[in-house]
Amino acid sequence: MSKSESGAAKKCVSCGIQVAGMTAATFACPDCGTTIHRCSKCRKQSNLYECPDCSFRGP
Repeated sequence: MSKSESGAAKKCVSCGIQVAGMTAATFACPDCGTTIHRCSKCRKQSNLYECPDCSFRGP
């Protein structure tokens, strides 16, 4: 199990807020497949994110 999947709370990888119960994107890291969560605000602002497992960076 990856580090990001071991935590109980789903958090935005860009800003760190809990995304449970709000509009958020959940997708697999393009490099390693780890589940990544991003809040709608960070997605709208095109904030960078970094995969907690492989350090892949994306917009």
